[in-house]
Amino acid sequence: MQVLDIKLFRDFRRLWVQVLAIAMVLACGVAIVLTSFGMYRALGETRQAYYERNRFADVFVAAKRAPQSLLPDLRRVAGVQAVEARITGYSILDVPGHAETVVGHILSLPETGEHVLNVPVLRRGAAPLPGARYDVMVNDAFALAHGLAPGDSFDANLNGTLRRLTITGTVLSPEFIYSIGPGQLMPDNAAYGIVWLPERTAEAAFDMTGAFNHLSVKLVPGARAEAVIDAMDDLLDDYGGLGAYGRDLHPSDSFVSAELNQLRGMALVLPPIFFGISAFLVSMVMGRIVTLERSEIGLLKAIGYSDTEVMLHYQLLAGLVALVGIAVGWIFGAWLAHGLAVQYAQFFDFPFLIYSVSPGAYAGAGLLALSTTALGAARSAWRAARLAPAVAMQPPAPPQFRRSLLDRMLEHVRVRQSTTMILRSLARWPLRSALTILGLSLAVSAVVAAFFINDALDEIIDRAFFQSNRQDAVLLFSDDLPDTALADVARLPGVLAAEGQQAHPAILRHGARWKRVAIEARAPGADLARIVGRDGRAVDAPPGGIVLSQRLAQHLNAGPGTAIEAEFLTGRRETHTITVTDTVEQYFGLGAYVDLGYLNTLFRQRPQIGSANVLVDPAALGALHARVRELPVLMGLAMLTDTRQSFQDTIRQNIVIMNTVYITIAVLITVGVAYNGARIQLSERARELASLRILGFTRTEVSYILVGETMLLALLAQPLGWLIGTWIATAMTNAFSSDLYTIPLVLRPHTFSLASLVVLGAAAVSVLIVRRRLDRLDLVTVMKTRE
Repeated sequence: MQVLDIKLFRDFRRLWVQVLAIAMVLACGVAIVLTSFGMYRALGETRQAYYERNRFADVFVAAKRAPQSLLPDLRRVAGVQAVEARITGYSILDVPGHAETVVGHILSLPETGEHVLNVPVLRRGAAPLPGARYDVMVNDAFALAHGLAPGDSFDANLNGTLRRLTITGTVLSPEFIYSIGPGQLMPDNAAYGIVWLPERTAEAAFDMTGAFNHLSVKLVPGARAEAVIDAMDDLLDDYGGLGAYGRDLHPSDSFVSAELNQLRGMALVLPPIFFGISAFLVSMVMGRIVTLERSEIGLLKAIGYSDTEVMLHYQLLAGLVALVGIAVGWIFGAWLAHGLAVQYAQFFDFPFLIYSVSPGAYAGAGLLALSTTALGAARSAWRAARLAPAVAMQPPAPPQFRRSLLDRMLEHVRVRQSTTMILRSLARWPLRSALTILGLSLAVSAVVAAFFINDALDEIIDRAFFQSNRQDAVLLFSDDLPDTALADVARLPGVLAAEGQQAHPAILRHGARWKRVAIEARAPGADLARIVGRDGRAVDAPPGGIVLSQRLAQHLNAGPGTAIEAEFLTGRRETHTITVTDTVEQYFGLGAYVDLGYLNTLFRQRPQIGSANVLVDPAALGALHARVRELPVLMGLAMLTDTRQSFQDTIRQNIVIMNTVYITIAVLITVGVAYNGARIQLSERARELASLRILGFTRTEVSYILVGETMLLALLAQPLGWLIGTWIATAMTNAFSSDLYTIPLVLRPHTFSLASLVVLGAAAVSVLIVRRRLDRLDLVTVMKTRE
């Protein structure tokens, strides 16, 4: 090995603690890149393969009742490759061993058992035999939630008739990767199941003989979905068509797409932070090494090593640091990406997982890490290369001292001499002090980002479940009923209060902008399901006006006072001009609200309701579920109390994991910055500190100088860390929000306090570890060291 190679590995071994501190920060950046892009690619490719293998449709449309004779015309639409008509509906299920009401989404199963589109994947058992009437398939997640297996049975209220259905198989479907039942805010497999019922049975149950009410369409490659959607709407308009929509508006696909967008946003926001800190740490350490090795650099040049070789030597030392970080980041990132991808695949009910992080992702993450360390070491390596041998062999010129404004101020305030030394050190090296402050502030910002999510989720739970949706359950009617039915609802067992409402799909337009939403109509003064304004007070939509969620208003570019068009897809299917009267902050979906009486007037109908929000006595809950199963007019009962508890439990688990990850990251950053900074201070000021000990300063007083400087920098980093954390939190809310859900920007004082405590604590531990070296200083040896 050449001399420089031997020196390289000796330096690397001697600096192993500092190398490890830097490498861990760098590894975090590498791991996040691999995790984000690994999961993004795994989910994206798995979804794409699943859709292609199981022929997931491109366009969907529901209708009231369309004849089978219309299918040839639908198939002849330009751009259509395949069409599958079916019957859909909802039913209340009575599952053995489950006292609560279960909503079943009924889908007709072709008599031949062969699906044209949206082909289910059989997990257990077999498909019903041709000619079977009450043999069914159910989605696998529903079966697992209830412990059901092929051969088991349950009852279903099919349009007022109780039928015993026998499970022959459990399946997964590309339509229900993420399945949310009516009235639910998140998946609940115990309360909502998908049931594939033989076509003849579905026809009889929903009075659909010779007809269909749902259509799935597969497009020819390259066909424009918009043109096909318009044609489908025209053909189904006379049969109660509810408006065709593309795959991007399909509920299941929309949730998967939103999650993929979050992963992409995480990959863009977080890695630059870690790479930037790594570059700073490398620059700080390499700068000190070059300063300490001036004489060695001079000797190397004197015996014939060129400037390029010397510069390359220090770049290689930084490269070794990068290699350690890359290796750890690759291993940890690959493990984390695969583990999370498997969890995502299970959460989204994929039948398989295509997991393959491309070599390009590894190479890209490694190249970023190498570039980061090379950039951090560039200035120091260039400074070493430019040192002339004669100059390098001499001690560096001592820094010039001149009385500054700071010195004059310190004289007046009469601070301790040790404190004066700390402040003068910071003033002597302003750039290094500023970079140290920046590094520690980024650690603070990481914790702020973690705890911001906690506060944001608390705000979502409070707003969604305790301010807006305060009902215990929602009764879902098969068809709109006269509002007099609300009196019958109030007489159900355990019902303490009941309020009616309607929901109608519509397309809202303002200029060239449009959005398909469900317009909810509520009575003035509703107390169970409320529209909550910015000030936390309930808001009523006035007659003739509409209240929009802020995100929907931004999409339409329609603020209060703006007139928009509402094209209703139900009722008389008319278009009305409505004025936006207010906007409210809403975290789930895109809300649009009108007055219930005003909607009945628009539709020129007697007062009606489509669902009822109820407050229930917990003691009578069992009796309510038993009664609901007997009512033919109901298609389901959504328990908001169960959804609320499930959401809180899920969020609590995720918060623990997220907080652990972010706090670990913050501690790694803090240790990397504080430990390296303290080590450099000790190496630079060893002679100075030894002199103080000889002059009679105690160990505590000398330690105060070393510890005090680092902790002062950590304190100064707090306000900047709070600002950067606020910026990261804002970026996260923008990156993670979608039409399905919105994350509010909630930053409370305790968030900043906890972030500061974590970073200050980690900084204190780091510098105290370095401080122990003061006790082992050989004062005689240190004083003999040439400056």
